[in-house]
Amino acid sequence: MRIYILAAILPAVILSGLFCYLVFGVTIRPAGSGSQVIYLPEESTFEQVMDSLKTNLRIDNLKVLQWVAEKKNYRSHIKPGRYVIEKGMSCNELINILRSGKQTPVLVTFSNIKTIYDLAGRVGGKIEADSARIVTFLSDTENYRSDGFVRENIISVFLPDTYEFFWNTGPGEFYSRMLREYKKFWNAERIRKADEKKLTPLEVSVLASIVDQETSMPDEKPVIAGVYLNRLKRGIPLQADPTIKFVINDPKMSRILRRHLSINSPYNTYKYKGLPPGPISCPAKDGIEAVLNADNHDYLYFVARSDFSGYHVFSRTLSEHNRYAAMYRKELNRRKIFR
Repeated sequence: MRIYILAAILPAVILSGLFCYLVFGVTIRPAGSGSQVIYLPEESTFEQVMDSLKTNLRIDNLKVLQWVAEKKNYRSHIKPGRYVIEKGMSCNELINILRSGKQTPVLVTFSNIKTIYDLAGRVGGKIEADSARIVTFLSDTENYRSDGFVRENIISVFLPDTYEFFWNTGPGEFYSRMLREYKKFWNAERIRKADEKKLTPLEVSVLASIVDQETSMPDEKPVIAGVYLNRLKRGIPLQADPTIKFVINDPKMSRILRRHLSINSPYNTYKYKGLPPGPISCPAKDGIEAVLNADNHDYLYFVARSDFSGYHVFSRTLSEHNRYAAMYRKELNRRKIFR
């Protein structure tokens, strides 16, 4: 009797063991050393996924992987994204990760951004949306007009930092995420400080972008911000050289000439009073903080130091400023810097 029972059970045990081996014993190995990253674009088909896995992984038995995928109905649960496949992972583990959409995020860092084209160039390729799609999205003002932005100031939304994104992020999703970060940054305390200076958050961003371009010295930014706030209060043109460089589209220009100051542009702060229509670059967080926490002083002028240390000399009167400016021009001539 026991022989008959064993004879009946044995095939089931063998089949169960074979099933466990196929599901858990057939392993995946990255094509190279360590782990392997697999990218599955939007609207990938089952066949395309299998082809990508075959190309990028060393699979003991591709038919087993396909069989496991079919049994788990992966064909109906394909999720795009960026997946990290570890060495020794079983077919079952692999399909579970892909089926669940358990992606490994990517880190996206950007800074020193002047335009949406710079931004798109830094971000495109890090996420699924390429630079062309990002530029196209940000060039259409209808995509953000209801949020209170226009083409001239949309760059202020993208606060330079390092952010975590899922790879399959589209341009609209990228903008929405950055808008959430922007609103989070502009908390009640920062808005209160902007109100005290009779500026809106957008105006703070515009002024911060100028301050950022004036100096790379963090300790000088609040002083320079204070100069510009003093000039705004008194109705004096900002006369900010970075805005001229923006108009000419030559950020590396070392010397502003008299003929540049007459260029007719709303961004020419020598010709027009007040703030320009939008930021001249993507304002950094420390630049914004410098404006919100600007030094309280009575300086109205500043010019780069003639020792080319990167710092500036600040003045209360035009005559004092002209003396320092003459020293700087003399040093420019001595160094043969004429543009």
